[in-house]
Amino acid sequence: MLYGITILLSFQLLGELLSRLLGLPLPGPVIGLALLFAVLIAFGRVPAGLRTAAEGLLRYLALLFVPAGVGLMVHYQRLEADAVAIAAALVVSTALALALTGLVFQWRRLHPRRNVDEEDG
Repeated sequence: MLYGITILLSFQLLGELLSRLLGLPLPGPVIGLALLFAVLIAFGRVPAGLRTAAEGLLRYLALLFVPAGVGLMVHYQRLEADAVAIAAALVVSTALALALTGLVFQWRRLHPRRNVDEEDG
């Protein structure tokens, strides 16, 4: 599990460095996540330690929404003032995420890869 968390934090750090050094408008963790995704696609599999760490974090995902909920309550008036822009951003980003997810699933269906984990075990 420590190996997986180290990988996750390393990619987050790399994304943060790239974001700050290049002055990119994206948050570092998003860049790190995209880099990790690209590396995992290149290798064609998820290392067992990374899978264990990710599944462990997903079990407690609901706890990560507590700060967001508190932020909603604290900044309610600010959110209300920008409600139209926030709603537009949510709708557009959700549509883009759904379209991209559909394209990725179609691509994976048309280009199946062998599962390396099954050959190892």
